[in-house]
Amino acid sequence: MTTIVPTSEEDPFLAVVRFTSQLAWADAGPEAAEPEITRLCREAEESIVAGKWLELASLMVTSAELVSSKISEKDLECTYTIICSLVKNANSAEDVLEMVKAISSKVVQQPSDKASLRLKILFNLYNLVDHPYARFQVYMKALTLAVEGKVAEYIVPSFEKIDSFLKEWSIDTKDQRQLFLAIANVLRENKSLVKESLKFLTKYLATFSNEDTLDEAKEEAVRAVIEFVKASSIFQCDLLDLPAVAQLEKDAKYAPVYQLLKIFLTQRLDAYMEFQAANAECLQTHGLVDEECVTKMRLLSLVDLASDESGKIPYTSIKDTLQVKEEEVELWIVKAITAKLIDCKMDQMNQVVIVSRCSEREFGSKQWQSLRTKLATWRDNIGNVISTIESNKVSEEGSQASSASAATIQGLGVR
Repeated sequence: MTTIVPTSEEDPFLAVVRFTSQLAWADAGPEAAEPEITRLCREAEESIVAGKWLELASLMVTSAELVSSKISEKDLECTYTIICSLVKNANSAEDVLEMVKAISSKVVQQPSDKASLRLKILFNLYNLVDHPYARFQVYMKALTLAVEGKVAEYIVPSFEKIDSFLKEWSIDTKDQRQLFLAIANVLRENKSLVKESLKFLTKYLATFSNEDTLDEAKEEAVRAVIEFVKASSIFQCDLLDLPAVAQLEKDAKYAPVYQLLKIFLTQRLDAYMEFQAANAECLQTHGLVDEECVTKMRLLSLVDLASDESGKIPYTSIKDTLQVKEEEVELWIVKAITAKLIDCKMDQMNQVVIVSRCSEREFGSKQWQSLRTKLATWRDNIGNVISTIESNKVSEEGSQASSASAATIQGLGVR
């Protein structure tokens, strides 16, 4: 038995198909255009009647993209609003995912055409779907569009919510890698966001273990090291112990890159000067400027001195370690304070720096152990303070009780 569901041109889905197909065939002439328009509308009607929403979505989005450059932003937005609403008609979670892929893939095919509007369309699609993994797929397409369409500024604010997104999407490690790398690439386009870019690149590299195929991450590991070394305002990173980065140490091509990272995180200026003399070509290949590297290493060397000298650093030690003139010592101290690497006071009379705090150059197992030891000491100290307070409280209460008893006895006239 055939079920007939009446449709008309007022049906929004059919109206979109007719509108886009007429524009697409406008230059072909009536004889060629009419049969094609009729065919497309018939296919759309049949899909609506049969409830084949995925097929309808594919038909509509293909037609829309054929004429996207010919219509206004308002018309394109209205067209895609109707197309995206199809996801609400999907018969299953699998259909939702397939429809989302079909729509979002077409939206990002022409990133240079109305890029900001296309990003808005993807955000609207994201909000229409409830399927967690489908949302993830839309977001990944939005990241691609942000880079290729040069509209990254519209998506960067959402990066602050990535942790909550990850909980919602429940994606596996492979998808997390794609996400972190895509975000790092978006941020890479903005030189003022180097720190954030390195943060997500580090997250990407941290998803690899020794059991994984590390070659996949080799180029990104090199990129992370170079970004850290280049960044004039980043003095700490957690790259050194990551398997994806550690593989560079034994790599014939990239071993010097790993050596450079090790110098910047664990050694002082003299080690860098030796490296530079032997590997000037490596620095040049990766776009590193020697003068900038020396400046950063001097600050890191000063931090290293601050952590080794038990709170006091003689001016002479700073002069020798940083390889600067005596009159430049205080200038470098001020630079380190300005960069928030150390908190200290300069005792000009005794020519020493009294350090109250200094930053860690890396935060690995050694630093975790040190923090664990400090926390244990603080816990014991707090426990002792509490015990002392409780003991004094008991003694005070006992003393008050004795005084009260004596007063009562006297009041009764007992001698």
